Amino acid sequence: MVASAGMIARKGATLSSSGAEIDSEQAYLTTLYGRLDQLREQADSRLRSILLEAGGTPQGRAQREATRSHYSEQLAQFNSVENGLCFGRLDFSAENPRYIGRLGLFAEDRDQDPLLVDWRAPAARPFYLATAVHPLGVTRRRHLRTRGRVLTGIDDEVLDISAGDGTGREDVTGEAALLSALTANRTGRMRDIVETIQAEQDEVIRSGLPGVLVVQGGPGTGKTAVALHRAAYLLYTYREQLTRSGVLILGPNTTFLRYISQVLPSLAETGVLLATLGDMFPGIRARAVESPATSALKGSLHMLDVLENAVADRQTVPDDFVEVDHDGYPVRIERAVLEDARSVARRSGRPHNVARQIFVTEAIHALSLQIAERIGADPLGGDNLLSEADLAETRRELREDIDVQQALFEFWPVLTPRQVLRDLLSDDTRLESAGCTAGERALLLRARDAGWAPADVPLLDELAELLGIDDTLKVREQQRQRKAAIEYAEGVLEIVEGSRSLDFEDEGAERDEVLSALDVVDASSFVERHEVIDTRTAAERAAADRTWVFGHVIVDEAQELSPMAWRLLMRRCPSRSVTAVGDVAQTSELSGTTTWEQVFEPYVAQRWRLVELTVNYRTPAEVMAVAADVLAAVDPNLRPPRSVRSAGVTPWARRVPPVTLAEELIADVRKEAALIEEGRLGVLVPDALEGSLGEALVAAVPGAAVGEQPDLLNHVVLMTVRQAKGLEFDSVLVVEPGEIIAESPRGLSDLYVAVTRATRRLGILYTGELPEVLSSLG
Repeated sequence: MVASAGMIARKGATLSSSGAEIDSEQAYLTTLYGRLDQLREQADSRLRSILLEAGGTPQGRAQREATRSHYSEQLAQFNSVENGLCFGRLDFSAENPRYIGRLGLFAEDRDQDPLLVDWRAPAARPFYLATAVHPLGVTRRRHLRTRGRVLTGIDDEVLDISAGDGTGREDVTGEAALLSALTANRTGRMRDIVETIQAEQDEVIRSGLPGVLVVQGGPGTGKTAVALHRAAYLLYTYREQLTRSGVLILGPNTTFLRYISQVLPSLAETGVLLATLGDMFPGIRARAVESPATSALKGSLHMLDVLENAVADRQTVPDDFVEVDHDGYPVRIERAVLEDARSVARRSGRPHNVARQIFVTEAIHALSLQIAERIGADPLGGDNLLSEADLAETRRELREDIDVQQALFEFWPVLTPRQVLRDLLSDDTRLESAGCTAGERALLLRARDAGWAPADVPLLDELAELLGIDDTLKVREQQRQRKAAIEYAEGVLEIVEGSRSLDFEDEGAERDEVLSALDVVDASSFVERHEVIDTRTAAERAAADRTWVFGHVIVDEAQELSPMAWRLLMRRCPSRSVTAVGDVAQTSELSGTTTWEQVFEPYVAQRWRLVELTVNYRTPAEVMAVAADVLAAVDPNLRPPRSVRSAGVTPWARRVPPVTLAEELIADVRKEAALIEEGRLGVLVPDALEGSLGEALVAAVPGAAVGEQPDLLNHVVLMTVRQAKGLEFDSVLVVEPGEIIAESPRGLSDLYVAVTRATRRLGILYTGELPEVLSSLG
């Protein structure tokens, strides 16, 4: 693979380095690793010391836990930067050289200059921004290539314009390191780009925390890598704030999360929650597959009315009355009484489960008056003889009556989101009552035991808001448990005191001269000292808490999220500190968006920022020329990103007989796999062919994998286009592009995604007619 002349241009003179320079840099690299080992040993020693401590006051144990967490995080950071610790050096005319790496390192004497500057620090920024035209005081930028702790090479860029050729371009820096990264084989895991961040990417990465930042970028512009490096930068710059609240990165599917899973740890950050939409309701992993039309309907704001109606339908009244036995006497619960109680509860504006207490209180009050009229009437025709205290006692008795409570529960039950949604989606009558048309009911209706789909999660979250939680019983249970714990502690202390008394009797000692357990701690303090401290990270606690509020949310493939999904995310981030990365030309989901205004104006009006990434680093020019024709059919007003390199390989298309499609595909897979050697091959197919072609491929090609679940460490993976969102392969074979287009109203966008997954080679197999948008390959 070669760079096209004039594509990746030189910034200035590139110098070869002498053996003496390599030896000098290796010596410095060894010093850095020595300091890293020293710091790692110190952190490990302190951590082991803390783990040996026990007991103490609640405050002391909390402080000890915070210290333990601090040193555990330090150890994780030191271990994560073992590879590629130092990757750059900046030389200045009037300053000492400045080494750039994944982590900041200081000598024991912190008054000295840093041994290594963290890539996120302001002092490191010239490494990414300096050019021959604007050197920012830098005379030379050096890229250090390492394998483990060994220096394997040096690439120098002279940025002093008097020493260079003056022809550098402003959009690409570190060309040698960048080209090496771009032409390397894919490994099945995304690499970080910390060594090759470009100026337009750096601008996005270092944008401030507040507000909504939208990063629009076509294929290969590094949107995902930029988003991940932005997370690392924000955690470095706003660590105290974000460590407590956490950062959420939302990806399109689980394969994508596995693909990016190593990037943040390699940047010394381990406390970020990676999730898909299907993971955003605790206790549920929504993975069921449903039709695009069903997902689109569930993602529409129309479902707000449907869900509100579904909850209201559970707040019922009898046709006439119901009769229950209370203390041996029949009590009639009239329809009018419950209608009045329901009206008062609804007018409160509180969630269903919280408003239930109002409903019950109103109903009990009305029933108490009914009983008072019966048993408190003056036989001589005067006023009711019951006092207010008598009425209060009657209300208490009614509230504690199981039959009365059961009757009221039937009319205003305690509900859970899962219960309401499962009942709704499995009952045509409920759907109709909730306001769904016949067509909508046909899309939504499913078996009661069907699995949860990702589009269900925003509905569950919305229902959780509509239902709320009546924590009265929870608080009572916590009080009961604490009371029981204190009683148990009192028993333990009494046993200890009793044993002490026997010891003194046996030994004839003076009891008053020695402190007892009861002199040091009472039962309540004893319980507090043994309360369990939550040792989970912010990410772990956030994953288990639906109401957790994140300090920042990063959304990849943001154009795919439905309006209902955005409502869920905005509830999790009321500060509206959001980074959304995506490409509206690649929108596949019917409930997705084609304009960013449509997404964000309901939440922040015009107060959001848009930046565009315009340079395509991944997709070679030959492949992008094919993609440009597809993009023009998607939207003539959109412009493809400009590729910085050529692969030297022309994309191809080949027509094959339908009956031999699987056989021809297997032959091409073997051929492509041999050409890319240790690289990765992606076979992208229409949804309808995933099963048949996948089965044939796995049977014929050892190590091949199929679908969304496989680990991308496999040499060959067959997937649908939607499953391949955000991924990249050295070679891509697209099968039946016409069917890909025909499968969805946004099929052209799907084809655009498919042809832009390749970093080196692109081939297309078809059995019918080649779509017009690919006619340049015909």
